[in-house]
Amino acid sequence: MSRFPDTRLRRLRQSAPVRNLVRETSLEARQLVLPMFVREGLTAPQPIGSMPGIVQHSMDSLRAAAAEAAEAGVGGVMLFGVPAVRDATGSGADDPQGILNVATEALVAEVGDALVVQTDLCLDEFTDHGHCGVLAPDGSVDNDATLERYASMALAQARAGSQLLGLSGMMDGQVAVIRDALDAEGFTDTLLLAYAAKYASAFYGPFREAVDSQLQGDRRTYQLDPGNRREGVREALVDQDEGADIVMVKPAMAFLDVLREVRDAVEIPVWAYQVSGEYAMVEAAAANGWIDRRAAVLESLLSIRRAGADAVLTYWAAEAARWLKG
Repeated sequence: MSRFPDTRLRRLRQSAPVRNLVRETSLEARQLVLPMFVREGLTAPQPIGSMPGIVQHSMDSLRAAAAEAAEAGVGGVMLFGVPAVRDATGSGADDPQGILNVATEALVAEVGDALVVQTDLCLDEFTDHGHCGVLAPDGSVDNDATLERYASMALAQARAGSQLLGLSGMMDGQVAVIRDALDAEGFTDTLLLAYAAKYASAFYGPFREAVDSQLQGDRRTYQLDPGNRREGVREALVDQDEGADIVMVKPAMAFLDVLREVRDAVEIPVWAYQVSGEYAMVEAAAANGWIDRRAAVLESLLSIRRAGADAVLTYWAAEAARWLKG
């Protein structure tokens, strides 16, 4: 006589109401942050070829898209500026009339009461060499000279009204230097999101088109080696000790193991960035009819949440938020 199972785990899967009741991980619109690109001089949004459905915004379309995101219930928007002119030190980054700071003021006025207006704090969009910092005479990135530029950039963004600064440059000591600069000027409530475990990844390619990157060479001397898990955790712990309010793992889906370990190691919120290459791959697979687009997007976001992210930066934020609202 065959033996029937004593443990029947399928009982917890028998119907949609039961599955909803026992689901361990949830995905909510408030946990999503929408990255947005605004390009100086545009009068209409410009499509980004490698990221179907994503655009470089004009000021008018930026405000409209941010209002739509707020209406959908997303938790925040992360703003990237694309200037008309670049130079070796990224002088447009801390110019009060620079595109990023002007756009920040506009978004704070438009949606600042509905979601968290966030700004990318890095020099790569503003330099003519595309690196995230100031170059030394030998062509290497000068860590400490870059920190001085970051402090100035942080103050410019805070004065423009940014509620959260995304420190994405991966310079040693950036959190401490920026926190000190902000506090000295009275910006004690400005939040710092440290891109703590940001890897030198192959998945950033479409983003570089989005910001018209001028990168020469690579960023392997300051971004993390993809083979290093423990180093990512160590970076997060250092950033927490220096005063970060939130730490980030980037990319998300290729580094879910790091995300889980960072979540277990730190006491502050942990976010993850579902980057441009991840977006482009899903969009390409859906366009070819190989996957159900909506199901794949939501599953990918749920996987990032399940691995430990308290919030996710994703180019699907507004669309996913509308799906979640039903």
